[in-house]
Amino acid sequence: METIRGIWPMLYAFFDGQNRLDRALMRRQAEICVAGGARGMAVLGLATEVSKLSVAERRQVVEWAAQDLAGRLPLAVTVFGATPAEQSEAVAHAAAHGAILAVLQPPRDPSMGEDALMRFFGTVMERAPIAMAIQNAPEYLGIGLSPPAIAELARRHANFRVLKGEGPAVLIRRVVEETGGGLAVLNGRGGLELPDNFRAGCAGLIPAPDCFEAQVAIWAAMERGDEAEAERLYCEILPAIVFVMQSIDHLVCYGKRLVAARMGGPPVFDRAPALAPTAFGAAAVARFAARLGPYPA
Repeated sequence: METIRGIWPMLYAFFDGQNRLDRALMRRQAEICVAGGARGMAVLGLATEVSKLSVAERRQVVEWAAQDLAGRLPLAVTVFGATPAEQSEAVAHAAAHGAILAVLQPPRDPSMGEDALMRFFGTVMERAPIAMAIQNAPEYLGIGLSPPAIAELARRHANFRVLKGEGPAVLIRRVVEETGGGLAVLNGRGGLELPDNFRAGCAGLIPAPDCFEAQVAIWAAMERGDEAEAERLYCEILPAIVFVMQSIDHLVCYGKRLVAARMGGPPVFDRAPALAPTAFGAAAVARFAARLGPYPA
């Protein structure tokens, strides 16, 4: 699990004018991740609008990512499914295409209690051929585990090695303490509190690609002990992070458009249901894109 460190961008799902996944823009994101110094890449998270994709499309995203990376970066795949059987099939598919980590999302059933959710995750983990993680994001998904339950799940399943969190650094620190450092903890939230996530004991972050190469530089500065430089770089990108991270719908609408603008301005087509951009929001995206500049070639 020493591989699971640093910044692992989570790809957006780009669609074309016929509401199909856009092959060229999915490939372009992977190339950007490699050129920008990411330590790994992830697909099928909330930014990838996984709940809007068919099973065939989810598999297509995984297969394209594996083709595009061609072993240059390790791949993590978020797993979406209503039953352990569905999730186990998705894990097997990800593993067959070279993923080193599968991140289990909880089923979209807010009535499920902690014990039931632990059994659900445990059933999938027992069948998995690769290292496992869970996405614990109750604020976004309406269901999740407490830090003690996460620690218990890790005690029961040796292949549960990584936690994908979506919470403030203070909560992430509590999880690190509860699990005794036994899990590699990756936070999300677009990179909010990035330096403090490092201080809290995170192994890395899985943000969307909006400004990931600056986050790569921030993480590297923290690793070498240059906190002043890390804080300076963080202050430069924080307004853009705050703008896109108002909600998941807001992230998908405006974060995706920020990435497109930094890629040179390809049109963005939304898959319903989706938040429609406003002229005010589009102007903000243009300002942030100009400030961040184009992606590394």
